[in-house]
Amino acid sequence: MQRIRRALIDLRRGEPVLVTGEGGCRLVIAVENLNEERLGVIRSLTTEPVALLITGHRARALGMDRPEDDAVTLSLGRLETGAPLEALMAAMKNPTGLDAADTVLAAEYAAIEMTRHAGLMPALVAIAADPGNPQMRDQIDTGEILCVDAPDIAALAPGSLNTPERISEAHVPLEDAESSRFIVYRERDGLLEHVAVLIGEPETWPGIPALRMHSACLTGDLFGSLRCDCGEQLRSAAATIAEEGGGILLYLAQEGRGIGLANKLRAYGLQDTGLDTVDADQLLGFGEDERRYEAAAAMLGDLDIRQVRLMTNNPAKIAALEAAGIQIAGREALHGRLNSHNVRYLTAKADRAGHWLEEVLADGRPDGRA
Repeated sequence: MQRIRRALIDLRRGEPVLVTGEGGCRLVIAVENLNEERLGVIRSLTTEPVALLITGHRARALGMDRPEDDAVTLSLGRLETGAPLEALMAAMKNPTGLDAADTVLAAEYAAIEMTRHAGLMPALVAIAADPGNPQMRDQIDTGEILCVDAPDIAALAPGSLNTPERISEAHVPLEDAESSRFIVYRERDGLLEHVAVLIGEPETWPGIPALRMHSACLTGDLFGSLRCDCGEQLRSAAATIAEEGGGILLYLAQEGRGIGLANKLRAYGLQDTGLDTVDADQLLGFGEDERRYEAAAAMLGDLDIRQVRLMTNNPAKIAALEAAGIQIAGREALHGRLNSHNVRYLTAKADRAGHWLEEVLADGRPDGRA
């Protein structure tokens, strides 16, 4: 796990990482950190053609007929400068003259998975690599280039060995819920921390406790952004749980529906050009919702919570908890206010992700539909 943690840090810093797996090795570097100097460094290590490694979501957004859960490698030849790559990454339609590989190696799938864990845009420059090459071998032996194995990257997946552990806790009185206790959980790779907020005293909770699973939203929760309803949902959930006699609020480190803050702001920029939230995320290479709830289920298990009344508008949360063995005794809607800045966002969540938002969207859709 320590080696994988360092590999994720190297990717975030713009350093190349060697990924090994069945079928071959790939030297990869994150596209968002690529510059001419770094491109020159990796080109000096091999004479092999350079490829762009993207997700199936990004490929489909470009018009390619590829499965959404696929990884796609596009050959870029020698790529002496980064200009063609920059143009390709900015493209919103199917580029011409680029060949996609027929098969994807385990190392390439693993490399894409690493970008997600590192909070990066899922796009990499990838070059076939020979660890026996004297120059590369020297850099591997000295630690300049880190080598990681595809199966080890798979261990980062939620629900595998990366289950969260209880770290610390304290009483934290809230404006709308003075009797609140915060418990911090850290995933075992050390990268993400989640918080369980116990509102009221568990021994006095009235029957089946209410539960709100809330994904972190810096812009909405902290700054009161009008582009979403997250901040209102968070504060409303805490107040409602307190009024009902107590329950649990899980604050999950899944900014931007799991794509991270930097990518969320990139998606906002694309939305300003006319794309909806789903299309913007897919153009960046993500699915319509990258969140996972295995960590939430593990936290509930640690708290000995087996049955809840879930406060949500999202059917995927119900399905995820039920799949983890948590009984859903009921659902309570949780709405924020509709405004001119969030109506397109909420409409896309309802129409494309199936969120239950009919009540709040009534008479407020851009096309006038209830």
